[in-house]
Amino acid sequence: MTQATQQEQMRAIILYDSHTAGGSTDKLIDSIGAELAKNGAYVEKAKCKATGDYNFIQDFDVVIMGAPIYYLLVSSQLLGALIQSNLKQNLKRKKIALFLTCGSPEPMATLLYLPQLKMHLVRNRILAEKIFSPQQLSDPEAIESFAEELSENYKRDTRRRNASMQWTDEALDLLDAVPSFFRNRIKIATEEYAEEMGYREITLEIIEEAKAETGGL
Repeated sequence: MTQATQQEQMRAIILYDSHTAGGSTDKLIDSIGAELAKNGAYVEKAKCKATGDYNFIQDFDVVIMGAPIYYLLVSSQLLGALIQSNLKQNLKRKKIALFLTCGSPEPMATLLYLPQLKMHLVRNRILAEKIFSPQQLSDPEAIESFAEELSENYKRDTRRRNASMQWTDEALDLLDAVPSFFRNRIKIATEEYAEEMGYREITLEIIEEAKAETGGL
């Protein structure tokens, strides 16, 4: 079995905004990361800045975005990053998960607050979304449920993509020659590009096309 057909480890980055270091949002993020790691994921976290540089998220398969609600708006650094920085550009073809923390009833929060983020993510696949009430911020069941939904949907997408994509022998040889650290990233980026373009077979030409389109994979 080649590296192209082995189970892929999810590489996730949690982008978050929090007004208080070490507060309830920070603790929730650490708990989500720990649960994802139990499911075999590699997880990092990064605090958002509205004018930050987000080229680093190209190294991740899934981007998890979360923030508290202040005065009826998603916390300004995360929302601002989607508007002012290169975050939205770097989210192209990335799978997304969303969570917010607020004291409003969940139906209201889902209707009023999640769309503030989702309006910027209309072309992204959202694997999971969750409104955490203050009582759920330290609730192991709520955190585990969110992490499991995200992990299972990622695995389901991976299985579907693997079943629908065929690699030529030459393309597999090229992939296997890539250093192992980059191999999975290149495989996923190429397959997602091919899927978006309607290709069902990945050739050397498709790899080069995907590389040009994604700025070097």
